[in-house]
Amino acid sequence: MSRPAPHLFYEFFAGGGMARAGLGAGWRCLFANDFDAAKARSYHANWGGDDLREGDVWNLTPSDLPGAADLAWASSPCQDLSLAGARAGLTGGRSSAFWGFWGLMQGLAAQDRLPRVIVLENVAGLLSSHSGADFAAVCRAFGEAGYDFGAVEVDAARFLPQSRPRVFVIAVSGGAAQAASGPGAFHGRAVQTAQATLPADLKARWRWWRLSEPPAPNRRLVDLLEPDAAVVWRSDDQTQRLLDQLSPLHRRRLDAARHTGERVVAAVYRRIRTVNGAKVQRAELRLDGLAGCLRTPAGGSSRQFLLIAEGHSVRSRRLTAREGARLMGLDDSYRLPKGETEAFHLIGDGVAAPVVRFLAQQLIEPLLAGPAVIAAE
Repeated sequence: MSRPAPHLFYEFFAGGGMARAGLGAGWRCLFANDFDAAKARSYHANWGGDDLREGDVWNLTPSDLPGAADLAWASSPCQDLSLAGARAGLTGGRSSAFWGFWGLMQGLAAQDRLPRVIVLENVAGLLSSHSGADFAAVCRAFGEAGYDFGAVEVDAARFLPQSRPRVFVIAVSGGAAQAASGPGAFHGRAVQTAQATLPADLKARWRWWRLSEPPAPNRRLVDLLEPDAAVVWRSDDQTQRLLDQLSPLHRRRLDAARHTGERVVAAVYRRIRTVNGAKVQRAELRLDGLAGCLRTPAGGSSRQFLLIAEGHSVRSRRLTAREGARLMGLDDSYRLPKGETEAFHLIGDGVAAPVVRFLAQQLIEPLLAGPAVIAAE
């Protein structure tokens, strides 16, 4: 029996191809694009270079995109939409790249080559940027092109030991299947508020995409770490300075965890906080078995640390790039840049591969199979 033909896709703002990794073997990439030379090198190293066009999305034309894809995936830059950024919105220098992407989609529409499904992935700030105006503008673009659409917020922590909430706007054309009659587990307050502020004509095209709860993850942060002997530990003085930066609350949490007598593994970020009117650097830890959200070295937070306590010993070190890749759902065969900074720039801007697979399996592939697959409640 012959295998079904793979679904075809374009991957924009592709980075190291993490959406491609998540889509899996049932998909074939027709075209990928990223403007960052270092990320393009990683894409080449992992996927070959036949599909990738390095350069600014604004410089592409529809003639650069071969064939007719079933899906266009766009993980557009989030720096101007992140809650940790300056919130310039879609008019910002990098997040405005969405409109370069959308110009290509409009060009494909003129050639009757629009993908059946479009997915826009971004930070949660997309929902509230400019008091919801940016999100409404995205929805307006989809609606005027004939798409029905809806948004879901999925945290990678449902699949991996990393807290990484992201918003996915999924748009479908050509007889969109009806979804649930109202919000569900993946439609938090921010999604519901964004939908409620849309004008009536866009609400008419809104779909509450229904997703089933995935199985509970069975791995903790500690399960993905390198052996102690294979990593570089920071000095005792550096560890003490990190401990001194803990707030009284976080110090009490660490002490309580140590009193259990078990090995304690805490993820730590250093952040600037205001204390008694003054800005101070605080070390903030989490002891829930998760890493904090991985970020680029130039993001709103510094590199992530690990604090490990056993008995009377407390040691600290930086999270390694390979550990970061595992926290994105990439297996150890994935080729990372040799430099840690370049590797974390790649990882911190990426999309968690298991989340992509979840959306493909639960929603995108059923939508492509036909409108009868996802029925209304």
